[in-house]
This record gives sequence, structure tokens and C-alpha cells, in this order.
Amino acid sequence: MKGSVCAVAALLFALSAGAQSAGSAAHISEPVPPAAGGPRRPMTFEDMMKMRRLGDIAVSPDGKWVLFTVTDVDLEKNTKTPHLWLVPVGGSEEKALTASSAGESRGRFSPDGKQISFLTARDGGQQVWLASFDTATGAMGEPRQLTHIATEADNATWSPDGKHILFSSAVYPECSAGTGGGAVAGVDEDGCDKRKDDAQKQSKVKAQIFTHLLYRHWNAFTGDKRSHLFLASAEDGGFRDLNPGDTCDVPPFSLGEPDGWDLSPDGHEIAFEEKKVDDPALSTNVDIFTLRLFDDAGNADANAQPVKISTSPGGDFTPRYSPDGKYIAWRMQKRAGYESDRFRLVVYDRSTKQIREVLPNFDRWVDEEAWNPGSKAIYFTSGNHGEEGVYSTVLDRPGVVRLGNDGEYSNLVLVPVQADRPRPEARVKILASMMRADSPAEVIALSIGDTVSKPTDESGVAIAYDSSALPLTHLNTALLNQLDLSKMDSFWLPSIGNVKVQGFLIRPPSFDPHKKYPVKFLIHGGPQGAWGDSWSYRWNAELFAANGYVVVMINPGGSTGYGQAFVDRVNGDWGGKPYIDLMRGLDYAEQHYPFIDKTRECALGASYGGYMANWVLGHTDRFKCIVSHDGMFNTESAYGTTEELWFNEWEFKGTPWTNRTLYREWSPMLAETHFKTPTLVVHSQLDYRLDVSEGYQLFDTLQRMKVPSKMLYFPDEGHWVLKPQNSQLWYKTVNDWVDQWTRK
Repeated sequence: MKGSVCAVAALLFALSAGAQSAGSAAHISEPVPPAAGGPRRPMTFEDMMKMRRLGDIAVSPDGKWVLFTVTDVDLEKNTKTPHLWLVPVGGSEEKALTASSAGESRGRFSPDGKQISFLTARDGGQQVWLASFDTATGAMGEPRQLTHIATEADNATWSPDGKHILFSSAVYPECSAGTGGGAVAGVDEDGCDKRKDDAQKQSKVKAQIFTHLLYRHWNAFTGDKRSHLFLASAEDGGFRDLNPGDTCDVPPFSLGEPDGWDLSPDGHEIAFEEKKVDDPALSTNVDIFTLRLFDDAGNADANAQPVKISTSPGGDFTPRYSPDGKYIAWRMQKRAGYESDRFRLVVYDRSTKQIREVLPNFDRWVDEEAWNPGSKAIYFTSGNHGEEGVYSTVLDRPGVVRLGNDGEYSNLVLVPVQADRPRPEARVKILASMMRADSPAEVIALSIGDTVSKPTDESGVAIAYDSSALPLTHLNTALLNQLDLSKMDSFWLPSIGNVKVQGFLIRPPSFDPHKKYPVKFLIHGGPQGAWGDSWSYRWNAELFAANGYVVVMINPGGSTGYGQAFVDRVNGDWGGKPYIDLMRGLDYAEQHYPFIDKTRECALGASYGGYMANWVLGHTDRFKCIVSHDGMFNTESAYGTTEELWFNEWEFKGTPWTNRTLYREWSPMLAETHFKTPTLVVHSQLDYRLDVSEGYQLFDTLQRMKVPSKMLYFPDEGHWVLKPQNSQLWYKTVNDWVDQWTRK
């Protein structure tokens, strides 16, 4: 379908905070207590900005070294700069490998372990650079620039033979349209892209003409360029466009999701995601394609064309070849138009071309997956009851075993098995990042032993007794040891329809059970998201508690980690059962935690949480104040100003002209005559998921209704507030507003 209007992959509706808590099969070392005479203190915003932020992870082919990205924040300079760090797999003190002011990211070992590739803008635009690596000492040599593509490079990955590097770049499809499938791009395409970029920069006319929907997405206008995959020589950087003339984004746009492509073990084929549809603003149908890169003689296959291998009308994501090359696994959604349908694990047999679902009865989302070295099992992460654990399943023996659940795990990387150091299948070591509500992410090594099963719960999960976890990094231990960060409580309550709902509570520093404390009641986004045992820099529960508050969080209907029926509970019922779940959850906390002062509570939410804050504004007077960040206020105008129309049409079961009754039933705007609670409105100009006009409408209404109100407007942020000094202003404004209305 070349030439069809194509665009980006389905995304979750901008969760306002991280998710996933409680219960553990792994054994994690606790932080070292502070030295004698050094009492802990409340965390400040400045403390949080000093924390080093863990990024992606890679392991050396010999299984000795872990390469990872760490981002440092400079609050005074208002910058975030990533650098490459290294630590032995066996555990030791981590060290920084790079330190340039331009920053370095996405470090990857070559297949022989003797080189490291990474991305940096040291010499202008971001390109792929290479450096030698000493496998004995862990020393990195002097880097050299490999690629010189005019449109910059991203997502660099080595080919299995080490002769090539795959990367992506946003280019003008017409510049390569005449080169043929898989043909060498070279000077002509690159020169054409450069001339077009230069012409746009020099033109005094910045107007755009739109001929199709999804003309803007997330926080930018899509423009005329599309992401393509390129294959570059690891010797001289010469490259070829693997998607010449394609008007789709390959890989599709994502917000930190796992890579949407993979190379076969022999390096002769690539599998990738592509959203090749005529109605990208309405469809969630991302498919998996394969493309032959080389013929049997090892020559570039210039005549190869992509082959679609997925068949679901929903989304298909993260293709992963098995180590033996026989299969491709990916995450599949069955229902068309629903970005929050269950992500199921499927396996494609490359010889028979058959697809089978591996865990048809596993009623949780599969969030990322990685093959076991013997191609007999798959490890994956999944949210369950406020935690994001690591799980395993054996292909010929259906069932799921839980391996690690203390906090939230992600970025799974398997440590290679060496021929001179064989390791039985039962002793696989997995590297991952792991965070908790009271600590940011660190690199963890999970050693998986023989498993012993207990009876499964409703998610079909058995428990592994002898998996163990070793923290490999301690990026923030010294700072964390100075801070008074409370452990998070978990509680359950019955709600409407005989449904159980989970909630969480964090106490303030220097907690005194005999005192009464005001409450910050946090409402998560999504709505298909979840609170849990997870660290966030945008909505940090520990920081919200730090100035003397109890923080209460409820996972209402629509939340992930409780089965797909619970997720679907919010569809078409935005202000209905989920609102009841939230209010009953807060009622329960008030009744069971006597230190809560229910006369001093403030509700805060973003995205769907902002919608719910607006709904609360018109339906109860129980709160002393409200904070509404990027919330939907007018359901009908929100439909006309958002980009991903598939979301609104699914959640409200049609368009405003085909189902106006439902749009108006759940529109917070139509309860404006009941608005009384003092409300802080936060919205940003570059938020294209929920347009800034939603914030303007809410603030204008509050002002006209004479409700005490204030609006915090960011001209340079999108759905999330990310710039350090903007974040500082956000936290100060929000906390000052809550203090103003809840302090006695």
C-alpha cells in the first residue's frame, strides 16, 4: 500500500504518572541506613533533580559488562544530559565512560565486544559514533564519527555479524521514491533531504497545508518527513534506505516503548512495525512486516519488498526473533480501534507462517518480551496489582511463572551464554531496570533458578521461590540515605458491582500516628494506567508527601493490572463507575487511617486524572481544593482538537454527531453551575493530546462563576512538563495552591 496516508502507532492516552506495588518473589537489598548521628530529612525538589536517571541497558557479548545510560539534570542550566556508564555483571562500583557536554546515549556493544556504538551530537547533529572497547579492563577508546547523514541518526543497533549498523532517520519520502526497494541511497537522497531542510529553514513563509488527519501528534506537527530505517556500513558509514518512498513512519512514533524492530540472528532479515493505513487518526492497526536485507550469497537484496506477517485488526508491536531464528514473537491486540485492548503474546513460525497465541488465558498485558537463550521460553514484564513484575513462560508447556515483583521492572536484557562457560537453562540471568515508589531506577540482575509453583491467582500466575535479584548499580544511594521516604501501604475495598478496588497510601516524613494530616488525593491518567510501586519525576508521590501530607491513590475502573474486564470498565462510563470507585476508595482510607484529616483534602489529577478532577469539581464539595492538569473539560470540543480520534471514538462510542448524548452525559462543562471548589488549572501550548483550549475553557468558566481559581500556562511544554525549571515552577505552584486551601 505505498502512497497510503500513514502515521504513528497507538499510544496510551498520556499517563500522568508511572504505574505498578506490593508483594515480592525476588529478594532486593534494602538501602544502607544513614550513618549514626545523621537523621533522615524530607525530600525537596532540588534533591529530586540531583538524582541520576537510569536509561537503556546493554550487556557485552562475553556477559561481563553492563553498559547503560544515565541522565544528569542541571537545574541552573535547565538541561538534561545523558552519558554512558559501565558496571561489571558480577557487581562492583559503576563508572562513567563519557562526559561530553553534548551527551551520549544508546550505547551498544558490537557482536565481538570490541567496539561500542552510541549516539551523540558532538559535531553538530546527532550521529552514530564508534569507540573501541577493552573487554578485560572495561576501558573505552577514542570515539570516531561513523554516520554523516544530513537528517541525523537515531535508534542505532548492530547487525549480528558486526558489519552493519541499523538506524532510523526522518527523511522526505519523495527524495528516495525513485530508488527502488532497498536500493542504495547515498548522495542523491541525502542531498535532496538537505536541500529541502535548508529551503524550509530559509523560507519566510511557515504556513502548512493539510490534506489528511493526524497532521499534528503529541507535541509537534507531523510535517512532510517520515522516519525510515537505514542500514550503514560499520566500516565507512555508507548507508541505504530500507523504506525508500514510504510515506509511513518506520518505526512508528512512541514514548519510550521497546524497539519496534529486530534483526534476524543471521542478519539477513529485519522485522519492524508499521502503521500502513488510510485513516491513521482513526485506526490503531499497527502491523509487523519483514524485509529481506541480503540474499543467500550475502549481497544486498535491492529488489526485496516488505511482507506483512501479522493479521490482527488491532495493534501488533515489538517483534523479536528467537535466538535459533525459527520464530518471531510480538505483542498483539485483537480489537480494532482500541489502543488499550489486552496486549497478548504471540509467536510466528517462520517456516509454516502460522501465528499462535502463547498465553490465551493470561488476563494481563504483556508489556515487553525477551527470548530465553535456548529459544524454548520467553521472559516478559506485566502489570499486576500495582506492580510490574518479570514473568516467564515455556512455549511447549503453557503457564506463567512470576520471577520478580518488588517494584517495577523494565528494559529486559538476557546475559549471553558462553560456550566456554555453559549455563543450564534453569540458571538464566536477566538484567533489568527496577524502581520502587521510594527509589528511582537501578540496574538489577535476576538469577533464575528452578521454579516451584503455588496455586495461581485470577491472572494465571504461579510464583517462583528461588529467583534472586542483585542490585548492580547504586546511582542514588548516598542521597537516598539522607531522605525520609515512607514505604507505601496497599489496601483493598469493595466497590460498585461487587468489584474489588486497590488503593495506596504514603505517610509524610517524621510521621506521628497521633496527629491529623491533610491529604493529597492523586488521580492517575490514562484512563488505562495505574498507580503502584513506581518512581516518577513528574508526579512523585514521595515529594507530594514531603511537606506534611498523606498521599492517597486509588486505581479505579479503567486501571491496568486487574484484568481486561476491569480495564474496559471505563469505556463509555468516564464519570460513572470510576468516579464511584475513587470516592469509595477515599472513604475507605478516611475510615481506616485515623490520622487522615478528612476536612483538609485536595484532589489532583492530570490527563484523564485532569478530566476526573473537572468531574469532581461539578459533582462533590468534599475537597478543599482541586488541581486540574491537562484535563478534558468539554468533551465535544476535545474531540475536534485532539489528534488521535480513535481514542475519543472508542471511549465515547462514536462521534459527537453520532452519539452526542454520551458525550454530553460525561462532559464536566455541563455541571458548571455546581462549581464551588477553588481550582488550579494547568495546561500547555504544545499539548496536542488535550488542546490548551480545554484549559482556557475551564479557567474562563471558573472566573465567570466567581470560583477562586488560578491558571498556570506553559508556552513551551506538551502533555508532560519536562524542562527542569518548568518542573520546579509546576511543583511550587501546585504545592503552594494545596497549602493555601488545606493548611489551618
